[in-house]
Amino acid sequence: MKRLGIICKTGRTELAGILKTLLPSLGKKGYEVFIDEETAVLLGVEGHPREHIPSLVDVVIVFGGDGTMLGVTRLIGDKGVPILGVNLGGLGFITEVERDDLFDCIDKMLSGNCSIEERIMLTARVHRNRTVAAEFTVLNDVVINKGALARIIELEAYISSNYVTTFKSDGLIIATPTGSTAYSLAAGGPILYPTLNSIVLTPICSHTLTNRPIVLPDNVTVLVTLRSASEDVYLTMDGQIGFSLEKDDTVEIMKAAYTTRLLIPCQRNYFQVLRTKLKWGER
Repeated sequence: MKRLGIICKTGRTELAGILKTLLPSLGKKGYEVFIDEETAVLLGVEGHPREHIPSLVDVVIVFGGDGTMLGVTRLIGDKGVPILGVNLGGLGFITEVERDDLFDCIDKMLSGNCSIEERIMLTARVHRNRTVAAEFTVLNDVVINKGALARIIELEAYISSNYVTTFKSDGLIIATPTGSTAYSLAAGGPILYPTLNSIVLTPICSHTLTNRPIVLPDNVTVLVTLRSASEDVYLTMDGQIGFSLEKDDTVEIMKAAYTTRLLIPCQRNYFQVLRTKLKWGER
C-alpha cells in the first residue's frame, strides 16, 4: 500500500490546512499521493482527474460527507480499491473517521491495523420497449418516486418472478444494508447491520397502510413496473443521479457483481455509531 489517492469534497477551504500537514508526513514515509484536480488547485500541486485516481492507487482516502463517499464508490466500481472516509460533513454514516482522529487512523491504516468491510451494491437496469434504456450501480439505494405535483403512482412489484403487490404510493425504495440508514430509515424502514447480505424494500407513503417494509435475501431479483401514466416519475440512484421513467418501464434491481470495500477505523463499534449519529438515549 504505497500509492494513496485523495479525493475531497469541493469547496472546503479548510482542507488546505489539513493536507498541508498530512502530505509532507506521507512523503517522508515513502508514500506516493495522487490528489484530485480541484483539491490540488488549493495546494498548488499537480492533480489528477477524479475518474483516473482509482486506477492509479492502492487505497483512496475521501474527505467529505456521505455524499462524497457515494460518488467515489461509483468511481471505483469493480476495481476493488478500499476506501477510508474522513467525515467533514454532518451525519457521516460511511465517512466514519472524525477529523480529530485523522492522523492516528491513517497511521493505523498504513500499518495494516484497520479491517476491511465488504458492502454489497445494487445494479439497476431500466427496461423500455424491450431494450435496456439505462444501467446504474449504487451503494445506498435505488428509489422510484413521483415529483412534487404528481398524483400517487402505481408500481407493480415482483420478486424473483413472484408477484408481490401493486404499490399505490409516492414511491418505493430498494436499499442495501448500507443504505438502510439513509432514505429508507426516514421512510420508516428497518436498520440492517451493514455487512448483511440483504435488501430492503420500503414503500414511500403507501396508500395502503398495511404495506410495510420487506427484508429480502440479496440473491433475489426485484422487478418494478410503472403502471400509472404520470409524466413526473423518476428513478434516483444514491440520491445523486436521476433518470426519468415512462409508463410501463420496468426497473430490474439485483445485487451487483462486485462490492464496495470500506476501511473501518480500529476499535469502531457500529452500535456506538448508531447511538452517536441517531442520538439514541438523548432527550
